[in-house]
Amino acid sequence: MKLLMYNAQSYEQANFDRLAEENNVQIDMVNVPLSKDTVDIANGYDAITVQQHSPILDAIVYQKLSSFGIKQISLRTTGFEIINFEAAKESDIKITNVPAYSPRSVSELVLADVMALLRHLKEVHNRQLKNDFSWDGIQAKEIHNLTVGIIGAGTIGSAVARIFRALGATVLVADPIERTDLYDTVEYVTYDHLLANSDVVTMHTPLTKEMEHFMNYDRFKKMKNDAIFINASRGGVVDTDALLSALKVGEIGAAGIDVFEGEETISGINLGSSGYDNDNLEELIQMDNVLVTPHIGFYTDAAVANMDKFATEDAISIYQDKQPKHLVEFE
Repeated sequence: MKLLMYNAQSYEQANFDRLAEENNVQIDMVNVPLSKDTVDIANGYDAITVQQHSPILDAIVYQKLSSFGIKQISLRTTGFEIINFEAAKESDIKITNVPAYSPRSVSELVLADVMALLRHLKEVHNRQLKNDFSWDGIQAKEIHNLTVGIIGAGTIGSAVARIFRALGATVLVADPIERTDLYDTVEYVTYDHLLANSDVVTMHTPLTKEMEHFMNYDRFKKMKNDAIFINASRGGVVDTDALLSALKVGEIGAAGIDVFEGEETISGINLGSSGYDNDNLEELIQMDNVLVTPHIGFYTDAAVANMDKFATEDAISIYQDKQPKHLVEFE
């Protein structure tokens, strides 16, 4: 059996070597995303896996994969909004993802952002570069005195809930699906109640049509003026113009952003002297009360190993006409 890994990175090489030996398969890597321009590389392979931000919308991609005898696209990611499900269905292409690669990887980044913003570490650092070691305006709050609101408490959101509850915070959750295993950890509330009563609001939802630009200016206005907003889910769940406006006029106090609109051509890339064309991102990066990271919530040794492992195993299962563990259901 031959597997092709699209958009494979050097840090995945050791994982793929191990997986190839363990499963007695050939695994090859190409450092390009799957698209209509690169799909022909898959000709001659039995299965593929993909990790990318750029959408796979062209129906010809799915048609060609099917003509090559490939039955699936196994995503080495949680999100599956890049897939054209109508085209996948028409070409009988199954889609798998990695819904729980390592919930702690994202939740620990959220914790790091919240702690850094609470202690004003970016502002302190920038002051010290100007020989300013004063304490004015940087008194911090302690986590055990805070209320943390989580929008979307699936696998990752529930891990965030448990971390903050362990540190003594009150934890609120807004999610249409309630998890009974969280009843001793969180209180389920409405979105409006969560926004109005939380000192920290953190997003952990997929990017669906219902959640696109869920955090708009009206919702930011409902938050406390000194509240911290965190997005470690998908850039599109936040209206970035609204986020900037809310920060500028003091509707919210600070933000930690690991995902952002337009990141497809930025995150994970050394742009060097060429720079980037994203005015909103540039403005966010300049703010003392904003932390921006290039979609690194997933980027830990345990998480990457699991993403590669689960996607590979699902690809093999579908090739062998077995039921994969992480099939994305769609009509």
